[in-house]
Amino acid sequence: MKLITAIIQPDRLDHVREALIQADITRITVSRVTGHGRQEDIEFYRGQKIAPNLIPKIRLDIAVNDEFVDITVDTIIKSATHDSGEIGDGKIFITSLEECIRIRTRERGGKAI
Repeated sequence: MKLITAIIQPDRLDHVREALIQADITRITVSRVTGHGRQEDIEFYRGQKIAPNLIPKIRLDIAVNDEFVDITVDTIIKSATHDSGEIGDGKIFITSLEECIRIRTRERGGKAI
């Protein structure tokens, strides 16, 4: 089992969500977050460099069984990328899940996902 975390631009959320549904991946968690990466804007105020502004982003968390990892990642990449391949299109992180438990039924492991 894996946890796929994707940070994408807000305007791509509908495209990604629709593409995931078409790929039969329907269980996702969406959060609004802020941050910055390589697209940081270095600003000067009264001659001093100040920290870059935080930029609104969307965070998707998707728990999948191992056989769905590549499908999920490929779907996110295809649907989250802007046509021009801009800096700031996002990142995808894949981490191992030790356990998943469905609270209602107490199922564990891949069945709970």
